[in-house]
Amino acid sequence: MNTARPEGTTDEVFIGGGEMGALMRSLDWSQTPLGSVESWSQSLKVAVNICLNSRFPMVVWWGNDLILLYNDAWQPILGNKHPQALCKPGAQVWAEIWDIVGIQLHSVLATGKATWSDDQLLLVNRYGYTEEAYFTYSYSPIFLETGEVGGAFTAVAETTQRVIGERRLATLRHLADQAGQSRTVEQACQKAIQTFSENSTDIPLAWIYLFNDEKTQAVLQEQTPLDIQPLIAPTPIALTQGNHPCTQTFRAVIDKGEAVLLENIPQLWGSFPIGRSQSLLQQAIVLPIRASTQESIVGMVVIGINPYRALDQDYRDFLDMTAGHVANAISSARAYEEERKRAEALAELDRAKTTFFSNISHEFRTPLTLMLSPLEDALISVDEWMSRQGNEWKKENRDEDSSTHPPIDPSPLKERLQLAHRNSLRLLKLVNTLLDFSRIEAGRVQAIYEPTDLVAFTTELASMFRSAIEQAGLQFIVTCEPLAEPVYVDRSMWEKIVRNCSTH
Repeated sequence: MNTARPEGTTDEVFIGGGEMGALMRSLDWSQTPLGSVESWSQSLKVAVNICLNSRFPMVVWWGNDLILLYNDAWQPILGNKHPQALCKPGAQVWAEIWDIVGIQLHSVLATGKATWSDDQLLLVNRYGYTEEAYFTYSYSPIFLETGEVGGAFTAVAETTQRVIGERRLATLRHLADQAGQSRTVEQACQKAIQTFSENSTDIPLAWIYLFNDEKTQAVLQEQTPLDIQPLIAPTPIALTQGNHPCTQTFRAVIDKGEAVLLENIPQLWGSFPIGRSQSLLQQAIVLPIRASTQESIVGMVVIGINPYRALDQDYRDFLDMTAGHVANAISSARAYEEERKRAEALAELDRAKTTFFSNISHEFRTPLTLMLSPLEDALISVDEWMSRQGNEWKKENRDEDSSTHPPIDPSPLKERLQLAHRNSLRLLKLVNTLLDFSRIEAGRVQAIYEPTDLVAFTTELASMFRSAIEQAGLQFIVTCEPLAEPVYVDRSMWEKIVRNCSTH
């Protein structure tokens, strides 16, 4: 291992180092605040040499003015401040964040103790606008030969993409988790806005609008922040009138079927300051909310663009996925509502059917009762008349004029009455069954269980149909295996089951 320290010449101190090494070798250091390289302390020479030949972003802050010396890997952190930042005081280069890093650096100079910052938010201006950026870094003291602190050595890792990526991923994951939880469209919009409000950095402003069926009106469902002026977020918006900026934009999104970017927000809607430095919202994007078929547009989500981040492709992809999750949640809620309405309609039809069965059963029972009663009386009367009058008539009229007709034989009349009676009973059983069905549907039937010799009871019930079946030339066999103990059944229900099985 080569442990030789750099000597005093420029070429020796700035050996290697890539682009920054070449740039430093080309400078006339005597014209800089640090003076000629030969006058530098050995500690500074070693620190600069290590910095230049590292592939990790490193910077040396030297002297009370904290003059900047950095390597190639640190250039992206500077942005458009490079190469002017070389050999300039830190307070001049990083004026916008000096209230943070300046305090940390001067603390190192004063105490000789290192600092550590993890994912530190710094609002830097390195690309022409105030940018949200995150860094993990440590400021370590560089001691002179005298033991005093001559400067600070920094190793820096920019973590902006990771921090913002994790934040956006958390928002998308939360939206995805909520997609199937909402039972109404209102709930879906509320949950989405609540999630948006938890990431007010990437989504400083959001409106969710839904269209009516004719797409002539857009109605504001939810918004964040809640204190947006009504003039900025009107509700509803008549899409057939072109006197409002939202109308023209919404119509453009409907016609094109794609997102539309709004510029110069302060001119359109007035000032809307955002964040710690109260930068004004400059841009907003209007994204379509598509139906589940992905063909029709059912609404819009308007999202303000974080003024501290450029609207790059990653940001656009995040916003597109955000709108997609909102669309999925709304589609899921609408599907649930439609299914609920179908279920309610079916339940109403079922109730109507049960009510109809119950009413028609009662309507049938009344005339059947009125029919059965006189039929039963007539059958009893016929039987009584036949038993009393049949033979007496023959005795009394044996020698009288043959033109006197005997009474009509009541046997055919009895047979007809019996037929009408049997069929009325059968119809009554059907009506009772229909009424039982309506009671079961309405939940008003309660079984009464009692211990029963199920074999004997079933055999007895089935034997009622034996004669009719055998008269039809069929063989009727009832097989019931003996049971060890009585069975708890509702006797009337069991009778209906056996009767239905036997008659069908």
